[in-house]
Amino acid sequence: MPHLTIDYSAHLADVFDRAALVRELHPLVLEESGSAGVCKTLVRPAETYVGDGSGAGAAFVHVEVGLKPGRSEALKGHLAESILTLVGKHLRADGVVLSAEVRELAGSYRLSPAAPRIRRRRTRPAPSASSPAGSGRLSNTPAVSGHFPRGGLCREASRSCG
Repeated sequence: MPHLTIDYSAHLADVFDRAALVRELHPLVLEESGSAGVCKTLVRPAETYVGDGSGAGAAFVHVEVGLKPGRSEALKGHLAESILTLVGKHLRADGVVLSAEVRELAGSYRLSPAAPRIRRRRTRPAPSASSPAGSGRLSNTPAVSGHFPRGGLCREASRSCG
């Protein structure tokens, strides 16, 4: 259930292994926080400045973890330290400012139910002019008004699917 946001200086893209970090970060957060469920993570490159913006090449990585309320400050601090260590492991650059914040999600936090999974169907090309229309082959040609009724594929272009 934890929500993670990783913001990083865009020019670190070639030296920051984000995919490997996320693979190790999810189990770390779940184990150390005692959370159940699945981590949801946003990884965002950003144009970054430090101080007055005159320092060219300023670089940082910031990780934010949002958890449901109830964890002690000591636990959140320990998790933040563990995150910093892990980020450093996946960053091949010196002089990068690293920061981590573990916070409680606001009382107004809500999670919508997951969207239903969309099953992808294999489509075959529409029958050619030389093949009979009623050949029983699936067509990816819309039956009516440019869309498939209720998402179905039609056996015949003139028939509505249900």
